[in-house]
Amino acid sequence: AVSVVSFTLALKCVLTTRQSSLNSRSQKAGQPGIHRAGLRLLALLLSCCLPLSIAQADEWQFPDVRRIVAVSDVHGAYDALVATFEVAGVIDDRLAWSGAETHLVITGDLLDRGPESRRVMDLIMRLEREAARAGGQVHLLLGNHEVMNLIGDLRYVAIAEYAAFEDDESAQEREQWYQRFRGSQADADELTMRSAFDEIAPPGFFGHRRAFRHDGSYGKWLLEKPLMIVINDTAFVHGGIPPYVAEYGLDGVNGALKLDLLNFLIALSMLEDAAILSPTDRFRDQASILQAKIEAGQLDDAFIAQAQLVVDLTESPLHGPEGPLWYRGTATCNALIERDDLTAALNGIGATRVVIGHTTTITRRVQQRMNGMVIEINTGMLKSSYRGSGYALIIEGDTLTVVNENGDDNLLPLMPSRRVGYRSATMDDEVLASVLTNGEIIDSNADEAGRTVLSIAADDKTVFAFFKALPQDSGFVPELAAYRLDRLLRLDMVPVTVRREIAGQPGTLQFVAAETLTEHERVAEEKGGRASCSLERQRHAMHVYDALIHNPDRTPQSMLYVPGHWQLLLVNHEHSFGSKNDRPSHLQNIELAIGHHWRTALLDIDDEKLRKKLGDVLDKRRLAALAGRRDALIGDANR
Repeated sequence: AVSVVSFTLALKCVLTTRQSSLNSRSQKAGQPGIHRAGLRLLALLLSCCLPLSIAQADEWQFPDVRRIVAVSDVHGAYDALVATFEVAGVIDDRLAWSGAETHLVITGDLLDRGPESRRVMDLIMRLEREAARAGGQVHLLLGNHEVMNLIGDLRYVAIAEYAAFEDDESAQEREQWYQRFRGSQADADELTMRSAFDEIAPPGFFGHRRAFRHDGSYGKWLLEKPLMIVINDTAFVHGGIPPYVAEYGLDGVNGALKLDLLNFLIALSMLEDAAILSPTDRFRDQASILQAKIEAGQLDDAFIAQAQLVVDLTESPLHGPEGPLWYRGTATCNALIERDDLTAALNGIGATRVVIGHTTTITRRVQQRMNGMVIEINTGMLKSSYRGSGYALIIEGDTLTVVNENGDDNLLPLMPSRRVGYRSATMDDEVLASVLTNGEIIDSNADEAGRTVLSIAADDKTVFAFFKALPQDSGFVPELAAYRLDRLLRLDMVPVTVRREIAGQPGTLQFVAAETLTEHERVAEEKGGRASCSLERQRHAMHVYDALIHNPDRTPQSMLYVPGHWQLLLVNHEHSFGSKNDRPSHLQNIELAIGHHWRTALLDIDDEKLRKKLGDVLDKRRLAALAGRRDALIGDANR
């Protein structure tokens, strides 16, 4: 029978989850909660003899820690991890724990892509024991790839990762699953079927799957791990901190979402044991397979509840872009979009900053953003996939330093430069501005919207830019004013823009990425739904900006995206910066929520700063109107 402690903790987690989250299908998308089948966990716990417990809240907070070392996204890069640990002083040359009372944090993703994931896990398991004996602690947090391996989402498992489990599966087991697979494809010849089966389930596949079951050697270990912890005043999480953490706190993240995972895995193992599902069934196919069986009446009553549970929990926030393992807004959303929500979430868990992995840094160095509120430590340790190296963040009191696997130490987290629009990692905005100003014009074309697009080369760099002609000696340069104001606000939506004369015609050049989609094209192609910074939140920031500059004609053609990145880029401001103080007509019925950080940014652009930065591109009348609209938005924020 399940232990009283385990059952009591699980029951407590269920009963203390907020009543508003009991029916997750009716709650706002992206918030964690117990799914409509969630209370079935109680019966499942009693019937499965679950050898697990759900951690208590005080196990997720660690005050008065003198030294913290943090790494992320190992992805099977064993040698790089060992070298990084040695330079950080947490292991010696015999790979034994030497960190004394240090708390070592790995913010997830030990697994996938790299060849030595199992070796990495074995090292961390051993260091956990050694650190505890020395008065230190090792904290492994679940990343999206740990959860993917647990639930059977195996898209990124390398052949070498399966091979590490080859001795853990028997020929009889492989043959059993092959015959089931063969029976579903009766018309194919034997050689074709064997080849197809081996491709789906390489040698070691079934040993791997058994090890990652809820009762397997690695599954049990991983299911003990939290999704988020707080050490001193610093939160640690794999992907990021979604806004709902402000309400749900550590209990909601480590309780409700872990409960979703436990529920899913227990039900999944029951269905596989009964051969209703196969370990080879892909995660994204499991729900449709089970739904079809339920609707066809093919399941015994004893398995309908488990099947429905798997169907429901496939859509858990744990697996979605708004869950803390996948959320990229903390790493990619502009501070005007993200900072107010992040501040509230950090306050809700008793932290002042967060350390994250998941999103690889552009520089492949440890970076900080939002004035140090966010520290990004995914430096692409697995060189074969990310062309990075191992870095460790070290926190001692108020001091943050960084070490590298190659022996470099006393490094500081970088403050990355502004980057609006996708291009080479070596080309920041300052380099780009120089290319636009001084580069050679090598080609000229018109795009589908009739805009003039120039190809510009300098040294080994080639970029593209929109050219907008200006009247001779014009004192009104709206595209340049829009860019400069964007920089003052730190909005980061208007691409680099410079003034330049082309073939005797004065005008502006504005950077445009080689491949872009307009808003109209994005909608028509139904893309961007999993943007790292949600399109809805980006559009809201655009609305506030357009109200400030009084842009009367924001159209889908003036909203650009680079596919895959989905950062909103704003162009075509030639009719902006009029003398009116009201909002453009298309914004008058749109509610503009002006948060604290927007208000602070608006207060910072006082009249003197506007005159100094924009006085050569906007006349006094337009500057006065801009200041009036600024004050109106500040007034809205104060209400």
